[in-house]
Amino acid sequence: MANIKSAKKRIGVNKKKADINKARKSALKTAEKRLNEALKSGDIEVAKVKFSYTEKKLMQAAAHGTIHKKTASRKTSRLAKRMNASTAV
Repeated sequence: MANIKSAKKRIGVNKKKADINKARKSALKTAEKRLNEALKSGDIEVAKVKFSYTEKKLMQAAAHGTIHKKTASRKTSRLAKRMNASTAV
């Protein structure tokens, strides 16, 4: 256990940040899962809406530092690739 006042404060701040990051990552996983479900069902219009939402959430998480900017771009690119493949069929 920390004895110094600033160390005690950091413990609280770190816990709060970890909870926020955990919630953001969970929201990302849910968004990706819903997009994948829309793609599997073949509903292109719903998939387009889900894709734009997922892309927005990825970029927001990157902007807040929850995930790296290049990770967000890579995931967006891969999802777009899947979207384009499913619309071509």
